[in-house]
Amino acid sequence: IAVSNGGPWGDWAWPEMCPKGFCASGVSFKVEAPQGVVKDDTALNGIRLHCSRGGDPGGGYTAESQSGRWGQWSEAQWCPHRGRLVGFALRVQPPHHELLGDEVAATSARFVCSDGHVLEGPGSAWGQWGGWSPQCPRAVCGIQTRQDPAWGLKRDDTALNDLRLFCC
Repeated sequence: IAVSNGGPWGDWAWPEMCPKGFCASGVSFKVEAPQGVVKDDTALNGIRLHCSRGGDPGGGYTAESQSGRWGQWSEAQWCPHRGRLVGFALRVQPPHHELLGDEVAATSARFVCSDGHVLEGPGSAWGQWGGWSPQCPRAVCGIQTRQDPAWGLKRDDTALNDLRLFCC
């Protein structure tokens, strides 16, 4: 499943799936805090699915795909009542197309659980929320990210640009 508002930079990384018989019931976010006026911001750098069997948060398996190098991982957020992740939305700052503009692309994400509960990442308030993805009939079981590589001093870094989830 996908959304239509992902950022335009980078390439699709490898997909990573929960182990057979497991599905995603939790999520954590790798976010870089705002860096200030003259530094390069990247905002949302990664998303990690927490896989469980029957919604039990003790499974210990994760599925991650590629994540950017900046920021810290948040604590896992779990769907209540042994729920499962079934869809998502992205907050994305559209391209500025300015020579010296600091592009950030994806800044936050929301995931909807099978009971309708929404888990929202600790990302920045930059950009706009896009529409929700279609929902998986059963659950999400895998993830694939579109990552802009780390350019260092040569170019503006944006890290995570877009996201695809795979249904069980």
